[in-house]
Amino acid sequence: MNYKELHEMGIMYPPADSHLYKHLFNGLPENKANYQRVINQTVNLVVEHLEERNTPFTGVSIEKVRERFEGINLNDFPDGIPLPHVLDELKSLYLNDAISFHQNKYVAHLNCPILIPTLAAEVIISAINTSMDTWDQSTGATFIELELIKWTLNQLGMPENGDGVFTSGGTQSNLMGLLLARDHYIKSRYGIDPKVDGIPPEASKFRVFCSSCSHFSLKKSAALLGLGHKAIIPVAVDAKHRMDVADLKKAIDREVSSGNIPIALVGTAGTTDFSAIDPLREVAQVAAYHQLWFHVDAAYGGGLLLSKLHKHKIEGIELADSITVDYHKTFFQPVSSSAFFVRNAQAFDYVKYHADYLNSKEQENDGMPNMVKKSIQTTRRFDALKLWMTLRTVGIDGLGKYIEDIITLASDTYQLMKIDNDFEVLNEPEISAIVFRFAPNEVDESELCQLNAFIRKTMFGEGQALIASTKVNGKTYLKFTLLNPLTSLHIMEEIIMEIKNHGYAYINKNLSVNQLIKR
Repeated sequence: MNYKELHEMGIMYPPADSHLYKHLFNGLPENKANYQRVINQTVNLVVEHLEERNTPFTGVSIEKVRERFEGINLNDFPDGIPLPHVLDELKSLYLNDAISFHQNKYVAHLNCPILIPTLAAEVIISAINTSMDTWDQSTGATFIELELIKWTLNQLGMPENGDGVFTSGGTQSNLMGLLLARDHYIKSRYGIDPKVDGIPPEASKFRVFCSSCSHFSLKKSAALLGLGHKAIIPVAVDAKHRMDVADLKKAIDREVSSGNIPIALVGTAGTTDFSAIDPLREVAQVAAYHQLWFHVDAAYGGGLLLSKLHKHKIEGIELADSITVDYHKTFFQPVSSSAFFVRNAQAFDYVKYHADYLNSKEQENDGMPNMVKKSIQTTRRFDALKLWMTLRTVGIDGLGKYIEDIITLASDTYQLMKIDNDFEVLNEPEISAIVFRFAPNEVDESELCQLNAFIRKTMFGEGQALIASTKVNGKTYLKFTLLNPLTSLHIMEEIIMEIKNHGYAYINKNLSVNQLIKR
């Protein structure tokens, strides 16, 4: 019996006196119509936003934003308010002043513009609301994710028995890399199962080696794993900000001589600040010699897999025991879309757990894919669909062109700044990040940090172009992270000129003759 027949019999389902039922996503005619109406109104709001904003930011102050929330009480309307009013309120509270990563003068952090097919995927992901933890919640979605895992493993050059799982981002993936490294060492050297018995007292001496430019999530992971920040041993970098292999060998010998226990080595393919790529093949050889777990953090540099021109830069990644790849950085995917890969699928046994209501051993024996055994998450979105839609509509060559364009732009921008005496540039980008500071010859070193901090803060307050800042050896530097294929060299020239204008305005207003020198 269908809904129409029930209504004809005088049986109201859902109950007619409950307006709340119209908000449920289901097949009732009125609910389908409401769904289309709500989605259309929301899409129109986003399109209006695209038409109204042509800068990355409005420059609104934090005080102004905080002020808008002071009079809001979420209990004021117990029966709810019409969607148009909610959308109008949202414009004021959020959308009007949201940071726009798609604007071609956004060159600050690792936020890429996203592809339209991924937004179509997001509509499906949210509406169908698949959870990837078990086969009986995901069915075909499971095989889409498995195909993408297999595709990425193939791009990475990993062996047939490799495996992977989608994650929330690079931090989670790096955590899993160190988790597997720790537990693999414990089980193979101490003969105990850390899942059952916990970690031995000797774990306080475990050491993980990485470059001094590696991601902060490694220290965070070490703390969460009970190893502490002291477990992470930073290795010196060379002039190109890549791990110095000679110093790595010395660091390992030094820790062993001190009675500590090396268990893992992390290579970085694309550091956050300098986009530097460690010499992965050489680092892998050191890991093999000392029998260390070799993890590669390619959250940023994973996109080089798409480029025939630049893929060689990450040669040696195929030797890793585990790898982090963030699709939401250089594959132009919305947050979140990331994955973690292992050389040997059996490594996932260190996080495997059977819950009878989710993934009984009988189901696995019957051949049902068991995705939750590979993840430290249980409920997990079908984020893989975004990458699937991208590969099917844009293709690997299209994605490769995007990444090659931004690498070319970064190289051209570097060449432009290198010959400008107003700038000190610290790196020639291997991918697309450039660290520099405005440092005209007449300004004393003691004033440069304050000068460059002023430039970044002022540009953020104006919102016309957004750049980032960082610290190198305790000094303030500025940073471009170029991820938009539509950002041209001409646009970069405009941003550079804006930096200069703000810099010289600060000098003229704030620095006296005594604070200026000829260096």
